[in-house]
Amino acid sequence: MLERVGGRLKRLRAQRRMTLAEVSTATGISKSTMSRLETGQRRPTLELLLALSQVYRVPLDDLVAAPAQGDPRIRLKPGRVNGRTVIPLTQHPDGTQAWKIVIPSSKVTPELRAHDGHEWIYVLSGHMRLVVGDDDWVLGPGEVAQFSTEQPHWFGSTGHEPAEILSIFSRPGERMTVRET
Repeated sequence: MLERVGGRLKRLRAQRRMTLAEVSTATGISKSTMSRLETGQRRPTLELLLALSQVYRVPLDDLVAAPAQGDPRIRLKPGRVNGRTVIPLTQHPDGTQAWKIVIPSSKVTPELRAHDGHEWIYVLSGHMRLVVGDDDWVLGPGEVAQFSTEQPHWFGSTGHEPAEILSIFSRPGERMTVRET
């Protein structure tokens, strides 16, 4: 299993469009160590793998390709990002990512940001505020929005109630096909 970790690390870094220097800065792992890990010239330690799994936002099991346990259920492990509760709904670090996000009523101040990718949002419950560029909307249950994340954007609460949403995010080169009837 450990012989294939280097290739996985290199693929993940390329998919995240990060340089060895950027990974080094984010993890504290030297560029030369990263290079040796990716080429298989160095065996990864748990400490190194933990730092890399955080930077690449993948479970440790995905880095080492731990064998499947045979249980088809996805083990949802909620986390906190920017004051929101996020629950990954996909297990694969590559490709399109799906998340259930709970936005607390306190997240009302827009903090616009832009990055490569495309996002699709479906509101499950509550009402949320979505700002994309100069446009500002309030979305309610059952409403859907999709936009390029290269535009400055932010989503949060209207301030009245928490909102639960499904978010599907794809990176550049990975596109969803939207079919309209």
